[in-house]
Amino acid sequence: MAQPRDIIGRAPSLAETLAHRLREEIASGRLQPGERLPTEHQMAETYGVSRPIVREAVGRLKHDGLVTTRQGAGAFVAEPGAASTFRLDIADFSDKVEMRAIVELLMAVEATATAHAAVRRSEEDLARIGAQLEAMQDAIVRGEPGVDEDMAFHRSIVEATGNPYFRDLSQFLDHRVRHFIRTARANTARHGGLAQAVQREHDAIFAAIEKKDPVAARAAAEEHLRNAAARLAVYLGP
Repeated sequence: MAQPRDIIGRAPSLAETLAHRLREEIASGRLQPGERLPTEHQMAETYGVSRPIVREAVGRLKHDGLVTTRQGAGAFVAEPGAASTFRLDIADFSDKVEMRAIVELLMAVEATATAHAAVRRSEEDLARIGAQLEAMQDAIVRGEPGVDEDMAFHRSIVEATGNPYFRDLSQFLDHRVRHFIRTARANTARHGGLAQAVQREHDAIFAAIEKKDPVAARAAAEEHLRNAAARLAVYLGP
């Protein structure tokens, strides 16, 4: 039996590792639209994984719309524009260019959601947002980073938009950038006075929502995210 040419390291998810490798092959053009993928047996030998792992990886690509399957013929690279899901694969949180792009995306989503929340929020929404603001303050007093409280505060704002698509996209971003948020909060927790400075940013967001001022709400949310980026030494300069 031929020896594998390119063994994938035993990462926590071999299927996702292989799927990522195949995505790169497609994105680079090494696998062209309409081209048939190697057989399960061939990929298993090439990448040093089992056939069930190959099957799962191809299934992920099919779910993403990058691959189509034909009964009895195998898997083929889909035509451009066929992808049906959005992915956000953050490879390196120390990469300033990559993180700048992520922060810009967060600002676009969170700032717009915050402006909508200021206009649409109910008194019940405001009470929930205020409760999470108080929970963050309690965490600061206890000397804790308050990551979960921070995320709950922003989730409650998104819920106040009344727009389920903002909610779903926000949940997706929460999951993908949780490490970014945890790192920012941890950096804040290590500097005594900085935690209260961050809390003042949250206070400004809450105050704008309370006043139903969408312009101030958007500005406060953007300022908060810029400062969060700066706390990680990620700057949004030109």
